[in-house]
Amino acid sequence: MPFSVSWHTLLDELDDLPEGATLITPLSHNRFRITDVQEQRVIIKFLERDIDETRPLQRDQFETLYRRITKEPGGFELDRLPSDADPYPAVLSLHPRFEIDEDQGVIVEKEGPTTSQRLDTEDKPETDEQERTEPDLDVYADALLLIDALERHDVTALEERETDALVNIYTLLSDVQRNANALRQDVADVLLNRLHHDRPVSGPFGSVQRTTRRNRSLRDEEEVLETLEAAGIDRERVLGVDRDKVDDALEVTEVAESDIYQIEESEYVRKADVNEERKETRLQGLKDQLAASEEEGAEELREEIEDLETRIDELTSFRTGAEVHD
Repeated sequence: MPFSVSWHTLLDELDDLPEGATLITPLSHNRFRITDVQEQRVIIKFLERDIDETRPLQRDQFETLYRRITKEPGGFELDRLPSDADPYPAVLSLHPRFEIDEDQGVIVEKEGPTTSQRLDTEDKPETDEQERTEPDLDVYADALLLIDALERHDVTALEERETDALVNIYTLLSDVQRNANALRQDVADVLLNRLHHDRPVSGPFGSVQRTTRRNRSLRDEEEVLETLEAAGIDRERVLGVDRDKVDDALEVTEVAESDIYQIEESEYVRKADVNEERKETRLQGLKDQLAASEEEGAEELREEIEDLETRIDELTSFRTGAEVHD
């Protein structure tokens, strides 16, 4: 089938898009919308705060992508795209014969029905808030308790706080850190399957990218020594002190630990126990306050939330040096 036929089919699909339909790029996962459809190009508008631009997508570039896809039986690998070409496969996926497989990292041509990179439309406005539910996560409960503690105690003047208040804050910080790290690893495991070849993926609050870490461990000791000896390295040059064997020797001799190790002691605070019952009681009280706020003082709470969102927005928005100093 000539490209001109596929191109006009795609333009028809774009013309039929509901107003406000949002697309997402397959690699960087940036959201954008179609603002104009022309014979030789498609105009898009990115919705991300850090990509405030309107960009034309040219017909000849779509044709190049089309020909590469149709020549590859298993689909065209998305990581072979130039960094600024991420929107092209997202738009092309609206064509009834082209589909993006993010798990495989390819865009393929199919005979049957396909899915697209379309996210939503104005049938579900972005401003509509979904009903908030309480996640069944330890980090959520601990974070709620920590927020409550931080609101009740001025941590900008720690020396003035009572010891029991500092103990509570430290305990909650420790619990949030542990549980947040566990959840962070779970999220990372899922993200790992969606990131491709060190391409950063951006979200409203930051970006992540796939990296490679090398971990080394020696092979069998005798195998290592024989390999190095064969290369002309005397085994005495690489033999050293094994700490585990030294510790074993200390246990069966009268040699003092200080005769073997240089010892430096430092003191630190470690969480010794957690009063889970007290935490549950306080947490339930906070939940009851939030539930009651729907009836009493709801307007005041909404204003506080809007205030907080504005402050968060200011902290996470990019400002130039000139703006900061002004």
